Amino acid sequence: MSDAIADPPALPLSADNTPDALTACDVARGITRMFARNGVWCLGEVPLKNGRRADLMGIDAKGLVVIVEIKVARGDLLGDAKWPDYLDFCDRFYWGVPPTLDRAPLETEGYRPDCCGVVVADGYDAEIVRHAPFAPLASARRKALVERLARIAMRRHATALDPYCADYGGPG
Repeated sequence: MSDAIADPPALPLSADNTPDALTACDVARGITRMFARNGVWCLGEVPLKNGRRADLMGIDAKGLVVIVEIKVARGDLLGDAKWPDYLDFCDRFYWGVPPTLDRAPLETEGYRPDCCGVVVADGYDAEIVRHAPFAPLASARRKALVERLARIAMRRHATALDPYCADYGGPG
């Protein structure tokens, strides 16, 4: 038995022999892997107190909070007016996109390149092409967010081990 790790399979080809479009799950997996290598542990689909849901939310080794908003289609990117609502819930904000998505809109004033990073990802890995500037949260908010993320992660872990565990759960 070999200890070698197999190469990941190539993207499936569509009828016109071009790679099929990446899904948001593919992009999230690549970003999660890249962040994990760098000590940032993420959860997907994290509800925020303002009613929004972060596509990926993570914590680095220093306790800083990162949010990634994933867009895989140009129309979805151009039609998103809610993204500034995430800025009050993280120390760093990134856009996560597949390599094939035109990133030109992310360079315009409406997408605030001064405060948003960009991560390009496929289903296997990711690369930060523009680092997100640090915009520190208030200490009390960061503490509350980290505790909330911990509770969400523990609840997800417990219910993954025992789906009936959710029946006994109290408030989030």
